[in-house]
Amino acid sequence: MSTPRETLHFDSRHVGRRVLLFDELSSTNDTAAGEEPGTVVVADFQSAGRGQYGRVWQAKPGTSLLLSVVVAPPPELRRPVILTAWAAVAVADAVHRLTGQQAKIKWPNDLLVRGKKVCGILIEQRAATVVGIGLNLNQTADEFTAAGLPDASSLAVIAGQPIDPRAALAAVVRHLDDEYDRLISGERVPLEADWKWRIGLLGRQVVAERADGSSVTGRLRDLTFDGIELEADGGIRVLKPEEVRHLSAA
Repeated sequence: MSTPRETLHFDSRHVGRRVLLFDELSSTNDTAAGEEPGTVVVADFQSAGRGQYGRVWQAKPGTSLLLSVVVAPPPELRRPVILTAWAAVAVADAVHRLTGQQAKIKWPNDLLVRGKKVCGILIEQRAATVVGIGLNLNQTADEFTAAGLPDASSLAVIAGQPIDPRAALAAVVRHLDDEYDRLISGERVPLEADWKWRIGLLGRQVVAERADGSSVTGRLRDLTFDGIELEADGGIRVLKPEEVRHLSAA
């Protein structure tokens, strides 16, 4: 097993009481899976990072904040939609703190700034819950173009100046901890409202692509952790968030 080059201890209630920094790991999620709740695992580079639906995630060493958080929420909160919303809203708050720009959520687990992806999130349920986060920090626009990723961006491009990785780590951990504390204290409604606002599709015609390959098109009447409410085919359809693979403007 790899040995961390440094261990940090944040003044946190839940997330970041222990932060392990590695030069390289195959996957921060795999390493974090063996750690206690509250631990954060960070790597400058991961050789076998995973994205949603088994996609491969790789980033040039030192250009991204690659971390995984271990939490043990109560059973009623161990739902992918709630945990992804928690992580997405918290990281979006950190992005705003670091760049002054608001991030939008692209269903289900990406963050966009000015229409370009800056962050991906992957939830894995094991003995505890592991939340993997990849946040683009210091890549250039030319690097994204060369990699065939014209729809990606970094916080440095957005801010117009380099981003200090240690400052980014501190901001992300702080906001994850704050939002998690609110969530487990029963304040689900504010998180749900922020998540809904950042998705930004309420009242619009949308296409909901389901995991079974079917899709539903209609006007989005409401969006909650309990259901996606669509006005479609002359009636109201309510879909469970976990069954919707993509939700986008029609």
